[in-house]
Amino acid sequence: MRPCIQYFQHCSFIKILFRGIGCILLLALVATFSSCNKDSTEIPESNALNDGCECLNDIQMIGSHNSYKIAVEQPILDFIAQLDQALSQSLEYEHISISGQLDLGLRNLEYDVFYDPEGGHYTNPQGLEVISDAGFTPMPYDEDNVLEEPGLKMFHTQDVDFRSHHLLFSDGLLALKEWSDQHSGHTPIIVLINAKDAVIPIIREPVPFDVVGMKLIDEEIANVFDPDQLITPDDVRNDFSTLEEAILSNGWPSLDDVRGKILFVLDEGEAKTNLYLSSFPGLQNASMFVNVSEGKPEAAFHIINDPIANQEEIQRLVRLGYMVRTRADSDTFEARANDDRRFQAAITSGAQVISTDYYIPSTLFDSDYQVIFEDGTYERLQVSE
Repeated sequence: MRPCIQYFQHCSFIKILFRGIGCILLLALVATFSSCNKDSTEIPESNALNDGCECLNDIQMIGSHNSYKIAVEQPILDFIAQLDQALSQSLEYEHISISGQLDLGLRNLEYDVFYDPEGGHYTNPQGLEVISDAGFTPMPYDEDNVLEEPGLKMFHTQDVDFRSHHLLFSDGLLALKEWSDQHSGHTPIIVLINAKDAVIPIIREPVPFDVVGMKLIDEEIANVFDPDQLITPDDVRNDFSTLEEAILSNGWPSLDDVRGKILFVLDEGEAKTNLYLSSFPGLQNASMFVNVSEGKPEAAFHIINDPIANQEEIQRLVRLGYMVRTRADSDTFEARANDDRRFQAAITSGAQVISTDYYIPSTLFDSDYQVIFEDGTYERLQVSE
């Protein structure tokens, strides 16, 4: 057995390592637009997105969490299960291709990015060694050596949960653009971006994001999408002094004005958000919205993951005109228990974006749990009473 695997097995703080991974997994609209604000979050029975004065924030959509993710191979799950069964189970989910998700009707995605300015930092993940030492042959990995290229990489957790439909962030963006180009007039797609650099004991340290790294996220988006394909803070701010003032006074653009476009949101805490804002003060010329607290000039889109504990707060923010993303499930808990209470709370909260790992039922364990609206679709209108 290789030394690093022995160290994995005998280190006294291994549980801390994998619990840390678990935490990372969890903390896992130019032109003048016509606008309108709604005061109610009541949801109609029909999801028909008809022509009219509906605005972007009148939609309620279902999307995927960690949208790029391919299932962790069983020997790695088994290895983790020896130490923490619940953590191993929390990793047991996967997603179909990006185009496949969009074909189903999902209109929200989530991409995790790692900074690799020189290239090669994330080659040969240690999990491949775990598989080999268990007597199995790993599935092919990075056969084109794209991880050697400088730029942003896309996967869940270095060394442990490293398989991805697109190892390069730019390739994930291209997959999205190609689908969008082929489906003109689609409902806007909202993409959350996580910039990941948490240090986890034993496994390799990621390259920390700095000002250059955070700006690179924006640059890679701008390199793939034309300006008229994006919904940007400048588009929404228009002639108002701040983005929040525009949202609260004028509202979001009409749905008809933003069909076929993509809206990106940086889903990060204060430190990385401030790094990003240092390059784009007030989000001027920025490709992404940010998740900042109410009252800040850049406030427009909020990430509130628990719709049960934060039901009234989400409803209040939605009534004011903000957009909110919440989650229907996490850590496979709801799916294993066939428990849709969190999903139902997400619906009644009025949050415009509801993410899930189970827009289709799991194929990895026995469960009928599925996050989908009653009429069998993944998007619907929320209208005023």
